[in-house]
Amino acid sequence: MIVRLNGTHGAGKTTTSALVQRLLADSRVFDAEKVGETLMDITPALPGPGSDNFQHWPPWRPLVVETARRVLDYTGGTLIVPMTVLVEPYWREICTGLARHAIPVRHFVLHADQVTLRGRIEGDTVLGPSAFRHEAEVVDTTRLTPAQAAQRIAEAVEN
Repeated sequence: MIVRLNGTHGAGKTTTSALVQRLLADSRVFDAEKVGETLMDITPALPGPGSDNFQHWPPWRPLVVETARRVLDYTGGTLIVPMTVLVEPYWREICTGLARHAIPVRHFVLHADQVTLRGRIEGDTVLGPSAFRHEAEVVDTTRLTPAQAAQRIAEAVEN
């Protein structure tokens, strides 16, 4: 089985995955970004659209599936995968590939408010503070309609 932990930067995917691993017998953490980092180390760089983001490279998605499959074939148990995939067709490709190998997936989304996210990013002792992870403004839509969220964004842009 795969336990996918999804969420934005600072939501707690990496920390939570390590803690879940300790709680689930016969489980391991598989960081699929490491597959992408390997692809990024290829020189000269891989061609294609979005070459600044390994998730856009066609080899990344099947390599994630194949790596997960091979690890599970070797070890059995559960893989905990902290992974944010923002492009739905990419996630569908990964999910379909896992299903072809009869690997069930449980998908969990972690969420935190903006103050918490920013605090976690600034206090990150593993990756360190990161300007990149602060580039986005968080709009908590928990109690907002889409129209209200749009209004907040428009107001922020105008100010």
